[in-house]
Amino acid sequence: MMRTSPVKGSVLLIAAFAVVASACASSSSSSTSAGGLTSPAGNTVCSSVDKSGTDLLAKICASGVLRVSTDPAYPPQSSYDQATRTWQGFDIDVADAIAKRLGVTVQWKTPAWGVITAGSWDGRWDVSVGSMTITKERAQVLDFTTPYYYTPAGLAVQKGSSITSFAQLAGKTVGSCGACTYEYYLERKLNIPGYSFQYVVPANVTIKTYNTDSTAIQDLVLGRLDAAMSAEPTLQEAVNKGKPIQLLGGPVFYEPLAVAIDKSAPEDPAGLTSRLDDVINDLHTDGTLTSLSMKWYHQDLTVSQPQAA
Repeated sequence: MMRTSPVKGSVLLIAAFAVVASACASSSSSSTSAGGLTSPAGNTVCSSVDKSGTDLLAKICASGVLRVSTDPAYPPQSSYDQATRTWQGFDIDVADAIAKRLGVTVQWKTPAWGVITAGSWDGRWDVSVGSMTITKERAQVLDFTTPYYYTPAGLAVQKGSSITSFAQLAGKTVGSCGACTYEYYLERKLNIPGYSFQYVVPANVTIKTYNTDSTAIQDLVLGRLDAAMSAEPTLQEAVNKGKPIQLLGGPVFYEPLAVAIDKSAPEDPAGLTSRLDDVINDLHTDGTLTSLSMKWYHQDLTVSQPQAA
């Protein structure tokens, strides 16, 4: 999920309270998370914005709130702890860092993943900071910033499984999130501008989709799947938490992940997209994104990697 990036050229051109079940839960609940109000330099984007303007950036600056959609059940990227009523994860920290540079606070939204990627948000939230991959289809309805990191995609099987290679998945059932890059990869339809892929998973697998990766992983644990596909950090997090699964081979591809903005937002989103791109570049340059990646993934995923052979 992690990202100079070969995608940027095309980007510029085309540029939980609810039941926590999903990569995107079907709810649109919200909660406010306090973002800092000053950047390291003591200035913020909003301090130089005309708040009487009518575009989306002016509206956000005037309200003092950035409404961010993300997934309440996608650790370590993002999750909501009901016991402590707090959000945590890499995407959560990235969104807070963005809000700090803007000079606003974050209000979280949890719509279904398919609703987010479909665009036409009708002003219900402002941006998505949810490890979204820049695909050709999504770029028709969404604008993207420079990638803020690049994630390795992988597969897992049950611990002790007789399946020890990708080739042995032929004829097996593989689970993934629906309407996401992992489903598209398994279908051999994944299209990320500037990227090419070697499809190491056999074409004749049976694909079973879920509303979130966490549900697919749970079905793998229960023996309802032969394998599950997700971001390697998500699979490793499940292993670290004692789930009886194991990674199968290495990464099958890397994908660029970026902040997304609705092209058809009621207020003009162009200014917001441009300033967010500046903010992401600054967070790369000053090491903030690297630091957050090390915190949550124990490795720097903010640099683009070559595709797996």
